[in-house]
Amino acid sequence: MHNSEYIRSFMERYDYPELAVTTFTAVEDELDANPAFAEKFDALVAEYSKTDCPDRGAILRAVDALAEEREISPYTLQFVLLMNASEALREHYAEQGVDESVFWDSMDDLRCKLIECINCKEVAGTFVGGWFGGFYDMRMFKYGRFEYHLTEFNPDVCYTTKCGIRIKRGDTLVNMHIPSTGVPLTDEVRLDSYKRAYRAFKKYFPGDSPVIFVCGSWLLYPKHVDFLPASSNILKFLSDFEIVCWEDREYFGDAWRVFDKYADLPPEELPRNTSLRRAFADRLSAGEPTGSGYGVIVFDGEKIVR
Repeated sequence: MHNSEYIRSFMERYDYPELAVTTFTAVEDELDANPAFAEKFDALVAEYSKTDCPDRGAILRAVDALAEEREISPYTLQFVLLMNASEALREHYAEQGVDESVFWDSMDDLRCKLIECINCKEVAGTFVGGWFGGFYDMRMFKYGRFEYHLTEFNPDVCYTTKCGIRIKRGDTLVNMHIPSTGVPLTDEVRLDSYKRAYRAFKKYFPGDSPVIFVCGSWLLYPKHVDFLPASSNILKFLSDFEIVCWEDREYFGDAWRVFDKYADLPPEELPRNTSLRRAFADRLSAGEPTGSGYGVIVFDGEKIVR
């Protein structure tokens, strides 16, 4: 049964908006009513549910073809696949001894991408289905406010941190992602997440070595200090990092993260109903660039080491 207690409780746990509940329930009911549809869909779910799935992209393309056949939005059917595959992922977490709370926290990323899809595309689903592979491979996990996975330092030059640690290309570090949870990036939530991630990844850093987090993001653009409000939590997040490299961009490719479905409007027509939107709309109206940065945090388990 596709319209199962698990799926219903999954949506309820994260308080999915009514549009999503109605849309996804209709798809689950259609699966229950159409064995031929269900057979094709379930085969894709079973393949995607393998932690060593060799080609998740191919599965998502097959989902898109099935969505077209059934006249369902591919954004919606990809999301339904992810929800169904999460049940097996929960079992994989248990088998690997990962605390169940980490599973539920990590699966909140589906809600984040769902809200983005509704706000940007006005459809319940996800338009970044390929993003989720790290979660289903059990390589990426959410600890508090941020998401983390092992990575390698990738700039072409070595970098020496302010506390004297030399990092070179290929060194193992912990990459961070900042989901759009709606939770402000306050001092408390940032520090809490760093501490949780430290405990999870310390085993990869021998002895008394600190853990080094890295992040590449539009949020780490150093020139934000020139136009964002001084009270901005983005600036506080930026201040946690030592910026290794950064770039200006004439085209604001991350505008959808700020302006949702209005991102492609001319700058003078962009909504200005929040301080963040006003700051970026004014920046774009003035013809000034936006950009991104790549930074590091050295963390000793309790504090950022400078």
